[in-house]
Amino acid sequence: MNLSRLLETDSKSLRSVNGSRRNSGSSLVSSSSASSNLSHLEEDSWILWGRIVNEWEDVRKKKEKQVKELVRKGIPHHFRAIVWQLLCSAQSMPIKDQYSELLKMTSPCEKLIRRDIARTYPEHDFFKEKDSLGQEVLFNVMKAYSLVDREVGYCQGSAFIVGLLLMQMPEEEAFCVFVKLMQDYRLRELFKPSMAELGLCMYQFECMIQEHLPELYVHFQSQSFHTSMYASSWFLTIFLTTFPLPIATRIFDIFMSEGLEIVFRVGLAVLQMNQAELLQLDMEGMLQHFQKVIPHQFDSGPDKLIQASYQVKYNAKKMKKLEKEYTTIKTKEMEEQVEIKRLRTENRLLKQRIETLEKHKCSSRYSEDFVLQLEKELVQARLSEAESHCALKEMQDKVLEMEKRNSSLPDEENLARLQEELIAVKLREAEALTGLKELRQQVKDLEEHWQRHLARTTGRWKDPPRKNTVNELQDELMTVRLREAETQAELKETKQRMMEMETQNQINSNHLRRAEQEVTNLQGKVQYLSAQNKGLLAQLNEAKRRQAEIECKSKEEVMAVRLREADRIAAVAELQQHIAELEIQKEEGKIQGQLNKSDSNQYIRELKDQIAELHHEIKCLKGQRDFSDQPTFDGIHIVNHFTGDDESFHSSDEDFITNSIQESGVNFHLHGRTGQMALDHAVVDSSDSDTEESALQTGNSDKMVSRQRRMESYSTTV
Repeated sequence: MNLSRLLETDSKSLRSVNGSRRNSGSSLVSSSSASSNLSHLEEDSWILWGRIVNEWEDVRKKKEKQVKELVRKGIPHHFRAIVWQLLCSAQSMPIKDQYSELLKMTSPCEKLIRRDIARTYPEHDFFKEKDSLGQEVLFNVMKAYSLVDREVGYCQGSAFIVGLLLMQMPEEEAFCVFVKLMQDYRLRELFKPSMAELGLCMYQFECMIQEHLPELYVHFQSQSFHTSMYASSWFLTIFLTTFPLPIATRIFDIFMSEGLEIVFRVGLAVLQMNQAELLQLDMEGMLQHFQKVIPHQFDSGPDKLIQASYQVKYNAKKMKKLEKEYTTIKTKEMEEQVEIKRLRTENRLLKQRIETLEKHKCSSRYSEDFVLQLEKELVQARLSEAESHCALKEMQDKVLEMEKRNSSLPDEENLARLQEELIAVKLREAEALTGLKELRQQVKDLEEHWQRHLARTTGRWKDPPRKNTVNELQDELMTVRLREAETQAELKETKQRMMEMETQNQINSNHLRRAEQEVTNLQGKVQYLSAQNKGLLAQLNEAKRRQAEIECKSKEEVMAVRLREADRIAAVAELQQHIAELEIQKEEGKIQGQLNKSDSNQYIRELKDQIAELHHEIKCLKGQRDFSDQPTFDGIHIVNHFTGDDESFHSSDEDFITNSIQESGVNFHLHGRTGQMALDHAVVDSSDSDTEESALQTGNSDKMVSRQRRMESYSTTV
């Protein structure tokens, strides 16, 4: 926690100290406060770097950006050795144990190392005395590395880097750090004998100058002032031979943390600061400026230079692109050099053969050895011709076979994907055309020689037979050589054609492979869509099945409701009919005289109770019907046929019952359609009983007729 706080507040304290430095000339008080702030800052820096070293693994992973910022501000001198080892991960290398054994061995570079030891830091106390401790340990480290990496061996610029390491740490640790720098910081490629990496750095740096400082770039080009003339030592020694040691050490701190990027940044910042002066100078003046003026521009301190270097725009992706361009350019140059070397070799051989032929032609006498040599050459020429014919036939067969194979392959439509392949094919084609051209030239030269030979041998028929035999052999040899040259030319043409066919075959094969891959992808998509379609069909069938089940259940529920409704309607009709029968029975009992004066009241009460119960049941059934609120279904019709409306039906019954009870001295009041009945009981005198009986008997016949009429008028049809 304290370490994080120190990392976050370090930049603030540095800014406050810089502010106090700028205002130090205002008063003595500000000067004293600045000095106290510097002492506190130095103490905090020691505490901070001590904790960073102790907790290096966690700090490197979690606070890498803050560590880089601290390194840019400078590593304290006493922590520089251990921090450099931690930055390049050289604190525990197995090669450290081999150092003592390497010193016992002999290196082929020892003389070179001894010669350059005195030139390394000649003004530094640690190295300036001959055979001093500094020179001895420097020799040991350089010798040990030359034995470890025999390809690089020893390079003069590397001694300055090793010397700086030896100023900070013992020779074993300096050896390990130097090995790590060579392996992981691109220094090994810089110090190889070919120095290919140095050429790449010069190309990248020159492109950066062209982009950021175009006027200076044009001036350099006009003065033929190449980048390698002033910038090579910057990359080989990391400015150790350019700036004073304190400034170069600060730059080397950042190099240990960020690599060669700081060299590009500092180099471009130096050019920006000196652009106006350089534009006024010629090539010699610029060389003097780089050697004498620039090294002492920052004697006051490196902060201004480092700050300017981080204002330079550095694009890592563009640097990678420039690296690819440089590699392509160098590859083409190497191919051209190889081609030139091959042509020179063939030219030299042809000249030798021509000189040999001319020598033989100019000689007037031929020995037997020369005849035998010609015969051997003739045999060899015929054998080579036969071999050429066999090879030519094989090539023709291969061409025919490849033509058949190519005819079965589809045509190439898109050549954009095959650009890299076509480049290689074009290179081979150019090489083949060059060889063919040379063969044709060779055949032409041989024909010219043959014509000259024929011109010289026009009078040979007068020569002796032995000389004529030699001439015939020579003529036959020349003819065979001409045939051989023609055969070789034809063979070259056949090879060229075969190369073209192979290229076309490769193109068609690539196209076919891509088509097969596309077909495979489409088949996979079709299978995926088929499986998805099957899943959707299964879901659709399941939904249809569920819908059918729901419809079936709803139909069953509707039928059950309809059946219950019909049952309720039938029950209501039966109860109404039963009420009518009970009323009729009551009236009949009154008419027939079944009710006497003593028990008529009790009988009437029973009838009222039964009627009330029946009306209550009717009311309950009607309430259930209204609650269900379902219409009649499927042709089930309940029709009530009345002679009049519902009120007329009830009013006729009420009138009948009222008249009957009034005659017998009992009053019944029936109110409306609700079926409620109210009974008013009056005390009947005994004198009225006779009148009641007579009235009942008199109205018996009329009531029976009325009953039959009402029963006929009420019917239920289903």
